[in-house]
Amino acid sequence: MYHKEISNERKIYLKKQRRYKNAVTFFRVFIIISFIALWEIGGRLGLIDSFVLSQPSRILSVLADYKQNDLLLHIGTTLFETGVGFILGVVLGCFIAVLLWWSPFLSKVSEPYLVVLNSLPKIALGPVIIIWVGAGTRAIIFMALAISMIVTVLEMLNGFIGTDKELIKMLRTFGANRFQIFTKIVLPYNIETLFNSLKINIGLSLVGVIAGEFLVSKAGLGYLIVYGGQVFKMDLVMASVIILAAAAAILYELIVICQRFVLKCINHK
Repeated sequence: MYHKEISNERKIYLKKQRRYKNAVTFFRVFIIISFIALWEIGGRLGLIDSFVLSQPSRILSVLADYKQNDLLLHIGTTLFETGVGFILGVVLGCFIAVLLWWSPFLSKVSEPYLVVLNSLPKIALGPVIIIWVGAGTRAIIFMALAISMIVTVLEMLNGFIGTDKELIKMLRTFGANRFQIFTKIVLPYNIETLFNSLKINIGLSLVGVIAGEFLVSKAGLGYLIVYGGQVFKMDLVMASVIILAAAAAILYELIVICQRFVLKCINHK
């Protein structure tokens, strides 16, 4: 089989790109390691108050003794609530966005209400949500759902409306109905918009769950943070915060992997 040779200029360009990516990775790792090292050294030398800010070594001790604080139970609870709220919010949000795209009149009528709902801090509705759906897991999931749903509606609706008008006109000239236009042009055109929405929503859903756990919960990382603050166990608080950061990063990366897989499948068709 014939293989096209890469020019020297191309080789130099690729080499520079690899160096650039390696440099970015190196400095990312260097910054986090330096931060952890300075944090630990500052705590040991008394330069920072380790009672308030804790220390990496003490946080590792809490993580290692995960059974004592039922960390796995609390992590599982938060991830379950986040997953359910996220999925429901995305499904309902996409459904509502399709309805609003289908009916421009309904879209115009609901536009100011969507803007207001998106701007309204959902934590302010916490007590009302608890009264509506009851205390516990349902209220927490509902809060995550409310946050992710509104963002999904706005993101997807803007994407649908911004679809290439010339492509839509072309299908209409061939006699395509609204359903065919949506399935053949509008939806495929907004796959990346959907995944961008998912990337935003996964973090917002986690924020909604933690806010709900602050208000009413008996388990979850939000509960651990509140409990740790009340009994002055700052090691537990900081460990919970770090677990939250790691969970958010992992969930985000899972969506990125799904996006690459879906786009790869679409491009191979």
